Amino acid sequence: MEWSGILLILSVFFSVCIAEEKEHVVTLDHTNFTDTVTKHNFIVVEFYAPWCGHCKKLAPEYEKAASILSSHDPPIVLANIDASDDSSKELAIKYELQGFPTIKIFRDGGKNVQEYKGPREADGIVAYLKKQAGPASAEIKSKEDVARLIDEKKVNVVGVFPELSGEKFEKFITLAEKLRADYDFAHTVDAKLLPRGEPVDKPTIRILKPFDELFVDFEDFDVDAAEKFIEQATVPIVTIFDKEPENQVYVSKFFKSPNAKVLLFMNFSTELDAFQSKYKDVAVSYKGDGLSFLLGDVDAGAGAFKYFGLKTEQAPLIIIMVNEGEKYLNTHVAPAVLASWLKDYKDGKLKQYVKSEPIPEVNNEPVKVVVRDTLRDLVLNSGKNVLLEFYAPWCGHCKALAPILDEVALSFEKDSDVLIAKLDATANDIPKGEFDIKGFPTLYFKSASGNISQYDGDRTKEAIIEFIEKNRDKLAAHESESIKADSTPPESVKTDSAKDEL
Repeated sequence: MEWSGILLILSVFFSVCIAEEKEHVVTLDHTNFTDTVTKHNFIVVEFYAPWCGHCKKLAPEYEKAASILSSHDPPIVLANIDASDDSSKELAIKYELQGFPTIKIFRDGGKNVQEYKGPREADGIVAYLKKQAGPASAEIKSKEDVARLIDEKKVNVVGVFPELSGEKFEKFITLAEKLRADYDFAHTVDAKLLPRGEPVDKPTIRILKPFDELFVDFEDFDVDAAEKFIEQATVPIVTIFDKEPENQVYVSKFFKSPNAKVLLFMNFSTELDAFQSKYKDVAVSYKGDGLSFLLGDVDAGAGAFKYFGLKTEQAPLIIIMVNEGEKYLNTHVAPAVLASWLKDYKDGKLKQYVKSEPIPEVNNEPVKVVVRDTLRDLVLNSGKNVLLEFYAPWCGHCKALAPILDEVALSFEKDSDVLIAKLDATANDIPKGEFDIKGFPTLYFKSASGNISQYDGDRTKEAIIEFIEKNRDKLAAHESESIKADSTPPESVKTDSAKDEL
C-alpha cells in the first residue's frame, strides 16, 4: 500500500478518535429524552435551535464544560436537544421555552426542574454546576468559610440556628433546595461570624445584599412565606442595567416582575451623577405602588433600544411599560421633570407610545410589507382576504417559509381580492387582542368580511393556497361596497351569506 493511502487511513482514524474525545455533550431527541433524564439524579439539558446565533456561541463553551465535568466525582452530565424541531414541540411546550438557548437542571429523575441561571462560559458553567450539584446550603464554621461562601456582590441567604436540627432547620433546607438556582444559601450556629447584622440567639433567616439596606432578618420559616419575603427583599429599589455580570440577575427579576416597569436610559459615564439620586427619590416615593424602576446605561441597552424601536441619540429617555400593548415615552428628558412626568402617568395624562417601522416608500415585492402604522389600512380595514405572517428577522423557520410565501403571493398576483403580507413583530407593536403571537413565524388569515383566524396547517405552497381558497370571501372590496348600496342583493349573494352564517 502506498504511503499516501496509509496516511489517509491514519488521518481518518485519528480524526475519528479526536471527534469521539470531544463529544462529551449527550445528544437527545424526543425518543430518548425522558428515558435519559429519568435515570439521572442530576442532569443539565440545553434546549437549542441550529439557526440560533447565541446557541452557536454557547456550543464550544458548553462542550468544554461537559468535558471538565465528566471527570467530576460523581460525573455531571451535560446534554442538549434541538427544541426547534417539530418532533420536540411537546417538550418545548411542557418546559415553557421562551427562547434559545434555554438551559434547565433536572434533579431526581426529572421530578424537580430548575432554570440554569449561571454564566455562559466554560469555567463559569463548571463552577456554577459544581455548586448546584452539591448541598443546597453549606455550613459556615469559621471566618475562612465566610470568605469562601459569602460573595459580597451577590445576595446570600443565611440561616442562623442554635443547633442544626429541628423543624425550622429542616424547612430552611427545603427552602434552599427550592431556591438554590436563584440564591446562594448557607447556615451557621454562630451569627457573630457573619459580616453584617447583630448576633441573634433564635432561628433567623438573614439576607445579605449588595444594595439598599445591606441586610434584613426574617423569622417565619414557613417555606412559602419565606420565599415571598426573599423575593420582595431582593429587588433593588432601582435596578442597575449595565455591563456588570452580577447585575444581570436583578435585571432578569425586574423584567419578570408583574409591576408596570419604569426604565430610564442615559450615558453612565457623563450623566449618571445628575440623574441617579433624583431617580431613586422618585422610586422610593412610588414604592409599593405597582411600579418597578430600572436605571440603564445606553452602552449596555442596545437590545432594549432595538426592542422599543428607539435610537441612542434620543437619550436621556424614560419609558413606562405597562404591558406589551401599552407604553409611554419621554425623550431628551431632564432630571427635574422625572417626578412630574411620573405623576402625569399616574393621573392618566400621558399619550401612549406605539412602535412602528417607517412606512415603506416602495412596496412592490410579491409579499407586501406591513408596519404597525399601516396594519389597519392594509389588513384589518382593507376589504381584502389577507394572509399575514408575523416574523422575526433572526428566525430560521421564518427564513425557510419566505420563498414559499413568495410562491403563494405570485399565485394570487392577478387576484385583487387576496393579499399576502408580512410584519416584523420585533420592530412593530402588535395591537392587544387582535393577534396572539407566542412564536415565529405565526400566520393569521383575515377574510374580506373581517373574520380572523390563525393558520396552523402545513407550511407548503399547496396547503396554504388551499386554506386561503377555503376561507376567503369571494367578493372584491369594491363589489362588496356596490352590493351594500343595493337594497335587493342578488340571490346568489344571499345564498353565500347564509352559508357564512352556518
